[in-house]
Amino acid sequence: MVRRTKEEAQETRNSILDAAERVFFEKGVSRTSLADIAQAAGVTRGAIYWHFAHKSDLFTEMFDRVLLPLDELKAGLPDPNEPDPLGRLVEICTVCLRDTANDPRRRRVFDILFLKCELVEEMGPVMVRYQTNMREGLKKIEGGLRNAISKGQLPANLNTGIAAAMVHAFVSGSLRDMLFLPEATDFGKHAEQMVAGMFDALQLSPALRKEKTAG
Repeated sequence: MVRRTKEEAQETRNSILDAAERVFFEKGVSRTSLADIAQAAGVTRGAIYWHFAHKSDLFTEMFDRVLLPLDELKAGLPDPNEPDPLGRLVEICTVCLRDTANDPRRRRVFDILFLKCELVEEMGPVMVRYQTNMREGLKKIEGGLRNAISKGQLPANLNTGIAAAMVHAFVSGSLRDMLFLPEATDFGKHAEQMVAGMFDALQLSPALRKEKTAG
């Protein structure tokens, strides 16, 4: 009985998250109330508050559902024992672009984040979480680049801070382009080629090398 109760609670939680995703996408985050989500999910407002204290909590968990596979991929980047850090970086970037292009749920959630979420006062925790994710992501990317350098996969004098920012900007900019102008590029088809070209730049561009110190 206890197990069944837990399963039912999880089913209700998932139904609420699914409903929130639909309503956020249709109305935008700031124009969506918890009452709207409760109605779409077929539950009471009390059920919403049982699972989520605020709209920002609900939004964050909805977003985490699509980020989890990428977080699992990124987990090994700073690990010096990762045998192929450059290959792992390439895989992460490719999966992010290709899966977003091919997965309606992932694309819808990124659409909500980038295009339909006003980071007003009530969504302050979301802004903080987004900034934290960015900082952690940049740190993990740079850790992966340093690992790749240590294994001879990238130039020893690569400016890893600038390179990490470039990789992050490439992925986030590609996601926005995919949402704003989906017909311009078939990211599902060309993600691997585009990511390979970007990493070629890290390997070959003199502009991404550390400046020599005088002396």
